[in-house]
Amino acid sequence: MLRLENVTKNYGKFTAVNNLSLQIKEGEIFGFVGPNGAGKTTTLKMIATLLKPSYGKIYIDDFEITSNVKRVRGAMGYMPDFFGVYDNLKVNEYLEFYGDVAGLSHTERDKVIPDLLELVDLKHKEKAYVDSLSRGMKQRLCLARSLIHNPKLLILDEPASGMDPRARVQMKGILKELRRMGKTILISSHILPELSELCTNIGIIEHGKIIECGTVEEIMKKVTKTNVFKIKVLDSADKAERLLLEEPIISDVYVDENHIEFDYDGEEKSIIPIIRMLMNNDIPIISFNPIESNLEEIFMKVTKGEDE
Repeated sequence: MLRLENVTKNYGKFTAVNNLSLQIKEGEIFGFVGPNGAGKTTTLKMIATLLKPSYGKIYIDDFEITSNVKRVRGAMGYMPDFFGVYDNLKVNEYLEFYGDVAGLSHTERDKVIPDLLELVDLKHKEKAYVDSLSRGMKQRLCLARSLIHNPKLLILDEPASGMDPRARVQMKGILKELRRMGKTILISSHILPELSELCTNIGIIEHGKIIECGTVEEIMKKVTKTNVFKIKVLDSADKAERLLLEEPIISDVYVDENHIEFDYDGEEKSIIPIIRMLMNNDIPIISFNPIESNLEEIFMKVTKGEDE
């Protein structure tokens, strides 16, 4: 669906995007993660045909975008991080305007607008002025605007920025529904925990370069290298700590009252003898759980390594 080959964007001597290659398959939700100034928005603007790459090629549906601008714009919907709205228009008038801009007939436009308002949960605001909407509602309206021509690819730059928690949950539900409808979605965001729940794949960008790419689980295994486990005991936590530290593949044992966390550098199945060893030494284990790293921890480890 979307392919970037050695894409570079220079502004004079400053390189905003540096030899970036990326492929997103049809039906994916791809999360673009990176700090401010990493090159996310510049990359999305190039994909959206608003900026031309200094070097490299971008393909949408196997069409190179700079020589097929009209065709690829019809296949994509773009929602920028800062968007303008026409406050003196009503919600339905706003979508009618963009339907006309997209070249829809009045019949097509009037048929699709009620469905879009239903999708983004704004049917009850159809006759309200855009200026009266909350920030979350305005963002959902702009999402509806980007869908007016039924694009196959959605490019969303910080779509949940500034939203309250309830509005972010609503936006996440809408994006999941769009994926079920067959849309391919490229989304950049600073809200890392929600990206990990939502995205099929993520790419971490730093200084204009993709430094890690894959599923959250794949990147987690590559970055963390060790597993973290947590044990809750009824008592004898100090004794359990001493026993664990005797194991060569266990490190960084941390005790907090009756909770014990430790890093384990081995296969998951090999943890069973260790649990058995604790129980044979009369350690009363109440619970035992692996602790999964979250996307924020992965991001900090990856970007720290890149800086070093």
